[in-house]
Amino acid sequence: MKNNFNPAYCPAMETIALIGGRWKVIILHVLSKHARRFGEINVRVPSISRKVLTEQLRELEADGLISRKQYKELPRKVEYALTEYGESLCPLLAYIAAWNEEKV
Repeated sequence: MKNNFNPAYCPAMETIALIGGRWKVIILHVLSKHARRFGEINVRVPSISRKVLTEQLRELEADGLISRKQYKELPRKVEYALTEYGESLCPLLAYIAAWNEEKV
């Protein structure tokens, strides 16, 4: 019988890899209420550059946490929203926020 235990593996690290970094949790929070357009997200996260916001949105979409819907109209309209998978993170993020508040 082969032992598949890997002491270096930590399931929490996979989650942190998905939402880690300076901006992803903030973007997920902005999208937690409803779908938003790029400009709306950019206004709510004013210190992020447009380039970095685009990169972060692409990564979140590639990881299946958000969806991107492009409408066939001019000017081009694109909306970003949490996927069901992304929405499943909301209770976790709320728990982390509540945990942080306990230290005060």
